[in-house]
Amino acid sequence: MGTPKKREEPERVAVTPVAAELLRRLTAKHGPLMFHQSGGCCDGSSPMCYGRGEFRTGGSDVLLGELEIEGVAEPVPFWMSAAQFALWSHTHLTVDVVEGRGSGFSLEAPEGVRFLIRSRLIGG
Repeated sequence: MGTPKKREEPERVAVTPVAAELLRRLTAKHGPLMFHQSGGCCDGSSPMCYGRGEFRTGGSDVLLGELEIEGVAEPVPFWMSAAQFALWSHTHLTVDVVEGRGSGFSLEAPEGVRFLIRSRLIGG
């Protein structure tokens, strides 16, 4: 009997080239970064970018992935509230950037742009 194959977890989160460039700029200004997606209304439905450790995560959060950005020394962790993950568990997320003002708490707000999530079903 062979060793059972470990089920490979699908990639759950990625970034567009435009988002990667913004993350390089923000890292140069603020140091290591992190994302949190709460799933609330209004600004809460957008991914929020913080300096690493400026948003406290806990048992009610799920780490979706660590974004490897070329030119950024440390991966950027992407967290989501567990309640939101329960709804989006079969979804692949892509972090993108659009013009417009997002939340004043997210680091990209002064840049005149905001992060945005584009989604598709995993395997689709």
